[in-house]
Amino acid sequence: MLFVSPKISIPERELLVSAARSSGPGGQRVNKADTRAVLRWNVRRSHSLPDDVRTRFLNRYGSRLTKDGTLILESQTHRNHAANAKDCRQRLKSMLLSVASPAVPRKPSRPTRGSVRRRLQQKRKHSERKRFRKKIRPDDRADD
Repeated sequence: MLFVSPKISIPERELLVSAARSSGPGGQRVNKADTRAVLRWNVRRSHSLPDDVRTRFLNRYGSRLTKDGTLILESQTHRNHAANAKDCRQRLKSMLLSVASPAVPRKPSRPTRGSVRRRLQQKRKHSERKRFRKKIRPDDRADD
């Protein structure tokens, strides 16, 4: 059982973890050890996911799913299969935690009086700096 939160837990029977050969150099074990872990989980068919969480998951991670709604996570950072499988489960858990609760709607706020004053001062300063870079033409001079 992959326990995510009190509201979300996924039974192991829904997760399919398989092994594959890792890429990159491997020395003498290169053609023998299948250390890469590939985790597959069908989000759309999962009965253990609440509907609101599923909707948020599909909205955020929909581009990472296959056509039938399967999420595929791979890990080959560790040198053994068990550690890579644990890494895949941990990544799935963090993905689910990120959508477990709905996003808090942003309350529009007004800038403080001081920040408005500083912004306008900075704009005037920048404008002056650019004005002083210009060439002075004879008709721009003040006649004294």
